[in-house]
Order: sequence, then C-alpha cells, then structure tokens
Amino acid sequence: METMTERSQAHHNFVLERSFPVPVEKVWAAFADKEAKRLWFAAETEGLTMSAYDDDFRVGGHGVNEGSFHGGPPHKFLCTYTDIVDHERIVYTYDMWIGDAHISTSITTIVFEPADGGTRLTFTEQGVHLDGHDSGEQREAGTAGLLDAMGATLEA
Repeated sequence: METMTERSQAHHNFVLERSFPVPVEKVWAAFADKEAKRLWFAAETEGLTMSAYDDDFRVGGHGVNEGSFHGGPPHKFLCTYTDIVDHERIVYTYDMWIGDAHISTSITTIVFEPADGGTRLTFTEQGVHLDGHDSGEQREAGTAGLLDAMGATLEA
C-alpha cells in the first residue's frame, strides 16, 4: 500500500549580516575559491560523511554538496550561479534534498562591502520549504552556523 504524503509549502525569507576583520578580497575568496569554500561549507565534522563536493564558481556554473549524518539518508545541496559581480555580489538558486525528498528551493543574494578596515557581508535568502521536511527557521539557523564557520576559517 502506498502512503500519501501531505503536500505543503512554507515560505521563509531572512537576512543575516556579518562583519569580518579582513579585506573584501579574502571574504570573496572564501566563496569563489573551491578549496577555500570546502573548508567551511563542506567540511566533514563529527557524524558527517561527505560523498560529493564540487563548485564551478561562474555564471551558469553549478555547485554540489552531498553527505550523510550518522549513516542516515543523504542530504544534497545543488546550486546554480545566476549572477556574479567580482568582489561585490553573488546570486544563486539552490535546491535541497534528503534522500529522494525535495525539501526546498531558494534564491540567495550575498553582498560584500568594505567597512571599517574589514568586510560587511549581507546574506539574503528567499525560500520555499516543501512538505514539512524542514523549516525556514532551521535553514536560517543552519546558514548562520555556516557563516560563523566561514568567519572562523577567515580568522585562522
């Protein structure tokens, strides 16, 4: 007998701001350089095993990040870069899956600005979360954690 999935969609928009005591070029490289990004975006941590990572940072390029937590179903992030203005702005769309379940689609805009001898980063996301698999609040918290991890790698 096939189980019916209750269909739903919940929209969530958020803006996160961070200041980093390093120049824009260094913060930019944390996104634009594939291996620098891997240090904070796809780093294997306790309980996380990565199975795929790639990042083709160019307009029309794609990124993938796939792994599983504690042997559970794979979590997959697939993005497409739609706009890149060097050292100023990145815009991309992305989809996320857990196993075969498509859990969300988002559009993200990241703005880089020189500020007080460092960089102010503004991260804006507009997302739709599907069928109750996750929530906007969870995504916002997860993204905040990723930006904090990036900040730690910048200061290391």
